[in-house]
Amino acid sequence: MKVEIWSDFACPFCYIGKRRFEAALSQFPHKEKVETIFRSFELDPHAKRDTDETIYDVLAAKYGMPVEKAKDMTAQVAQQAKEVGLEYHFDTMIHTNTADAHRLAHYANAHGKMKEMIERLLKAYFTESLHLGDHQVLAKLAAEIGLDQEKTLAMLAGDDYSENVQADKQKAAALSINAVPFFVFNEKYAVSGAQPGEVFFNVLNKVWEEESAAPTLQFVQTDEKKETAGENDNCSDGSCKI
Repeated sequence: MKVEIWSDFACPFCYIGKRRFEAALSQFPHKEKVETIFRSFELDPHAKRDTDETIYDVLAAKYGMPVEKAKDMTAQVAQQAKEVGLEYHFDTMIHTNTADAHRLAHYANAHGKMKEMIERLLKAYFTESLHLGDHQVLAKLAAEIGLDQEKTLAMLAGDDYSENVQADKQKAAALSINAVPFFVFNEKYAVSGAQPGEVFFNVLNKVWEEESAAPTLQFVQTDEKKETAGENDNCSDGSCKI
């Protein structure tokens, strides 16, 4: 079974949704047969890498609300994060462009460490208030999961893996995905948002049952009479009998 997850490192519900999906997957009897693939999605591809704006300023401007209301909204999100064991610090969170972080995730994938990199980047952004637009920060995070720091810096200095990010975004557009997190199971079933764990668990079971079901033959036949040598001929119905 293949599960594709579109997400962005600046999306608070993506981290929450990831935890809820992981909790459901941990209870799934066939979890070793599930391949999880993370896909890139940029909520704000035009975001500046460096800005003095707080998260509250960004949200207030985006949704046309007072800063105080933005603070109330994020407090509710932080509570949801806490319920799945995550600690969010919106007061010190650094808003930035996430394109390079996505490139880094694909670079890590090329070295068999995408899952570790995704988790490290999300924690860095939401819990540790690290600057995910800063190449030095990204390279240090990569080193923490076993990637070469200097080689990572060299990769970030260019545009390597930009095509991978764009390919994920194009696939998202083809599937009409305009919000994240977004989960696609076997390119057939979709779950949008950080849904409760039981939703993910039910979909996992449904997809598994369909994959495991024995194929059923369906007969497609017409009433057209075939010319035969005799009414009781063993091939009179177009099939050979023994």
